[in-house]
Amino acid sequence: MTDDRSPRSVPLAGRTLEAPGSGFVIAEWKDAGAPPGPPRYIAPLHMHHSDDEAWYVLEGRLRFKLGDAEVEAGPGEAVFAPPGIAHTFWNPDPGLTRYLVVMTPDIARLIAELHAPDSPGPAEVFRRHNSELLR
Repeated sequence: MTDDRSPRSVPLAGRTLEAPGSGFVIAEWKDAGAPPGPPRYIAPLHMHHSDDEAWYVLEGRLRFKLGDAEVEAGPGEAVFAPPGIAHTFWNPDPGLTRYLVVMTPDIARLIAELHAPDSPGPAEVFRRHNSELLR
């Protein structure tokens, strides 16, 4: 994470980029893929009540469930989930997918708290961040 607003470039893979006071966070994530079969969700079906979230595919493919629709995005394509839309996503292929996630600072905190060793559990974490785990 950067700690000032000086111009710079930073390696992003596996990290997040957020300037103090900014309204968004960028992260580069990857998924190794899985054998054919039912989707292996990267995130459970959930909804943010007041936050936007977006993805930009760098390599491979991602498939999204957004409300009742299913959308697939490949390299150079982006997907946006506005507040109030139930969503989840997964890598539909057996190969590597690399992508950027653009989220609010609150969603970034939600994700960090989900992965913390002392996390109170997914449903409570989502509730704390004005979001809902839908299963």
